[in-house]
Amino acid sequence: MPMSSYYQELRQKIGTDLIFSPAVAAVIRNDIGEVLFVKSREDHLWSIPAGAIEIGETPAQAIRREVWEETGLTVRPLRILGVAGGRDFRWTYPDGNQVEYLTIVFECQIESGELTAMDGEVGEFRYCDSSHLPPQQFPYPPTWFKSDHAGPAWFDGSP
Repeated sequence: MPMSSYYQELRQKIGTDLIFSPAVAAVIRNDIGEVLFVKSREDHLWSIPAGAIEIGETPAQAIRREVWEETGLTVRPLRILGVAGGRDFRWTYPDGNQVEYLTIVFECQIESGELTAMDGEVGEFRYCDSSHLPPQQFPYPPTWFKSDHAGPAWFDGSP
């Protein structure tokens, strides 16, 4: 989905300056434990399905919306794998807009749907084994992608 009206109005006021943005991301596994990655049409980078939380939206609502917009899949969030943020989660978009994400990463289960780029932002889908991950836009902990990951939620370098 293109930038929401909230972020458009904010950008009109502050230009491309760095903003802080709450976000969500989804680790979605297929039946054999591979993780779904999406490749952006705009910058050709791989990532897990993700996006900003909109005003008035809960994180769980946001992850269901973002996954559907990017993949055409309806998912159910199962648990929080962790929270990621800081300098490593800063991004400058091709239009110059700068953002630092604070991202809640959910493990999600597919309920229905077929892989289809609903919003036009995704150019390619790929399921990957945790031992053969594509280069990613953000440095999520590799343990999150292991099919047997059952550890506690991760926060800023914790287990």
